[in-house]
Amino acid sequence: MNYQAYLTLDPQVRFGRPCIVGTRISVYDILGWMAQGMSIQDIQADFPELEEVHIRACLAYAADRERRMKIAS
Repeated sequence: MNYQAYLTLDPQVRFGRPCIVGTRISVYDILGWMAQGMSIQDIQADFPELEEVHIRACLAYAADRERRMKIAS
């Protein structure tokens, strides 16, 4: 998935955290809600401007970031 098409980094929005394009909803918000047990449908019910692809882009971003992390030795 090309998550870059759905996320933006702007130092003037949410302190530069990655956010869904056109919103102030951050990847951190989405991941936090999912960690608390919210489903994609639950999140969309609260934020109808989000599409499933936006939420999946957040998951892809987090997976890519995790993959790129260096292991401390």
